Amino acid sequence: MWDYIIIGAGSAGSAVAGRLSESGRHRVLLLEAGPSDRNVWIRMPIGYGRTFYDSRVNWMYQTEPVPGFNNRISYWPRGKVLGGSSSINAMVYSRGQEQDFAEWEALGNEGWGWNDVLATYRKLEDHDLGAGPHHGAGGPLHVTTIDKEAHPLSRIFIKAAEEVGVPYSPDLNGATIEGAGLYQITTRKGFRESSASAYLRKRPNLDIVTGAQATKIIFEGKRAVGVTYRQGDMLREARATREIILSSGSIGSPQLLQLSGIGPAAVLKAQGIDVLLDNAAVGRNLQDHLCYDFTYRTSAPSLNTVLYPWHGKLRVGLQYILTRKGPLSLSLNQAGGYYRSKPGLAAPDIQLYFSPLTYEKAPPKTRPLMNPDPFPGFYTSISPCKPKSSGHLEIRSSDAREAPAIYPNYLSAPEDLAVMVEAARFLRRLGEAPSLAAVIETELKPGPQVASDEAFADDIRNRSYSVFHPVGTCRMGPDPRSSVVDPQLRVHGVSGLRVIDAAIFPTITSGNTNAPSIMVGEKGAALILRDTN
Repeated sequence: MWDYIIIGAGSAGSAVAGRLSESGRHRVLLLEAGPSDRNVWIRMPIGYGRTFYDSRVNWMYQTEPVPGFNNRISYWPRGKVLGGSSSINAMVYSRGQEQDFAEWEALGNEGWGWNDVLATYRKLEDHDLGAGPHHGAGGPLHVTTIDKEAHPLSRIFIKAAEEVGVPYSPDLNGATIEGAGLYQITTRKGFRESSASAYLRKRPNLDIVTGAQATKIIFEGKRAVGVTYRQGDMLREARATREIILSSGSIGSPQLLQLSGIGPAAVLKAQGIDVLLDNAAVGRNLQDHLCYDFTYRTSAPSLNTVLYPWHGKLRVGLQYILTRKGPLSLSLNQAGGYYRSKPGLAAPDIQLYFSPLTYEKAPPKTRPLMNPDPFPGFYTSISPCKPKSSGHLEIRSSDAREAPAIYPNYLSAPEDLAVMVEAARFLRRLGEAPSLAAVIETELKPGPQVASDEAFADDIRNRSYSVFHPVGTCRMGPDPRSSVVDPQLRVHGVSGLRVIDAAIFPTITSGNTNAPSIMVGEKGAALILRDTN
């Protein structure tokens, strides 16, 4: 018997487990559907080129056809391994901005405003920039600056951004996220720093069980008391005296709630599941960020030049083995930033990415190691921070092994497409800025023939893609009619059960969502311990 059972050892779940177990006073069980993270492709930062299509550590979800994408299906990699998506992502550390959390608080979520959230970030960080008003030092999660390692093209991108009106920022997690600069990443001494490597320690009071997929939360009346899970061919059961914490992510958490009888009654009944609590909000409010790329062939060397030939791979491999430095120690998203698409906006609303490498994205079934193109090139990309479109997901079976049906509803709000068209025009101007124009040989995609608003809109529908930030499907809010958890992350209408992961986001944050997900885990654990004490 345990005090707490945590379902999911991902970005948030590992943080919860680490914090609940560190005092030694509480017995904690952490269940993870995937395997251990002792995997060279996980530990080596650039290895996410392999895990991107590896079903052993990746749920490899696919959405239903998306009308706004001309009925294309969207591929969603999500971590199925200790560390969850923090073990297979691009490692960009971006916390969101003050206005994001002011919005959360204004929606009735007391304690989730910027000052509260910033204090949590500072508590969890061990930042290269050291302790200060905007960063923490000595926390479990190491955040690395890449000033000395970034590819030279990244500096050219930053200079070009300045030339089109986006100021240089030496710290994209500083007083403001606005500006162009080098991204900070979650690594430590040349290795990936996942939430698992940051928070999980061998402790006599922490039991970690891998290969254990939860199938149902056990209730006595309306109190959560345990969980059934499948391990190999065996169905097992575990019970907790205090709480069950659901940290299975924005797909897994609403899926398990629905499998356990909490969700839209019609959806549950259609799959033969008894309704414990009719809550239409479970699985709704699904939000995600879209990305749209420009691809260039260059006259200057890029990472393609280094990573495409076998001798280049050998050289950087040896460099990494001997020094833990070089391209293999970094993310491919090396530079970027945030800007305001229109004068007078209260906050930046578009995120920029720059990658000094290009590659063709292969279909998921082939499970390749994504290989660079045989010519020098780079990507520039835009991603609107606050899309208006939202979707939903729902179970299609009472079997936990069958993925839910995911309806992201991209570009269903007309203003989302308009924002992306304007942002695409910005990328065209960025490529024409003197610093980038001097090294660009050819614009490969979308190509100069794409020039009108209509042509850009068509290309966006055909080529934009998820940047893998699904959130919001167990929305936090004070009203049980429109949300799933309260501001203490307790599931409305039942007891002994919380959701602590990105599913609780009331609205999507600006930028990459991994740092906010870890923050939710850190803050959620503090809420539990406060109630316990």
